[in-house]
Amino acid sequence: MPRSSAPSDRPGKRVLVITGPTAVGKSEIAVEVALSLGGEIISADSMQVYRLMNIGTAKPTESQKKGVPHHLIDVVWPDEEYSVARYQKEGRRIIEECHKRGSLPIVVGGTGLYIDALIRGYCFIELKTDWELRRQLELEGKNLGTHALYDRLKAVDPETALKIHPNDQRRIIRALEIFLRTGRPRSYYDKLRTVPNYDAIWIGLTRPREDLYRRIDRRVEQMFALGFVEEVRELLKKGYHRNLFSMRSLGYREITDYLYGLSTIVEAMRLIKRNTRHYAKRQFTWFNRKEGITWVNLGEITEDKAISQILYYLEGKKNSL
Repeated sequence: MPRSSAPSDRPGKRVLVITGPTAVGKSEIAVEVALSLGGEIISADSMQVYRLMNIGTAKPTESQKKGVPHHLIDVVWPDEEYSVARYQKEGRRIIEECHKRGSLPIVVGGTGLYIDALIRGYCFIELKTDWELRRQLELEGKNLGTHALYDRLKAVDPETALKIHPNDQRRIIRALEIFLRTGRPRSYYDKLRTVPNYDAIWIGLTRPREDLYRRIDRRVEQMFALGFVEEVRELLKKGYHRNLFSMRSLGYREITDYLYGLSTIVEAMRLIKRNTRHYAKRQFTWFNRKEGITWVNLGEITEDKAISQILYYLEGKKNSL
């Protein structure tokens, strides 16, 4: 049976969350659960929002969706910004629309920040981008290193710094921008968060590490077989340059380096496998800090059995209301 780290029930509109590390098998199980419950899937993947980036983000194909409505996939072009604040706003609107249609909203993905913003609530500051300030901070990072920006953030907002990886320059700069423009740290605004009235049930999918890492390796090899290199080549031809946030993402940056002659295709594949394993490890760490997730170990049971257990568990939750 699934194991739960803590109870999470409270009255409100029901939302199901299916999460876990990359390549664990979330999409396949979520579709089957949605078919059984009359649900609609809301993607919680920060890369699947980009159009034209299909293979490297492992977007589900139409046949894999099996007719289940999927939302927040193919939202913006690769050179457009897409913020957590926008995801929160659009995701909550879709949740409300699902409830009006009598459908169960099922949030599926491994981008923990997106899920937290949607379900647990964050307060976002509406600031138009100050491009000059951003360029100054990016130049500082280029000249002094990301660690210098991180040290600067720790000095003015130690709480937020603890939540950001020291190499995540994009989020470090965003946190510094908030402090420099408002005079208050990001952590101050986080305390103003409003939690929506959702009865959120969290299901986490996991596997033994070695099993997951083998699945990651197979997925990367399949991506190359499906034309991942050609996908990146076409993006570059269309003018989506290598320094865009979307093009610096996992997989795309390694293949871009190969296409620019900075590595071999063998090295690109090796790095994508390695970096994806590192990403999965960070996801494990993030989810293990969260309470209220009921975990299903796919290393112990088949996917069909896991689906049955999830449906049985949800039926019990329904009857307990």
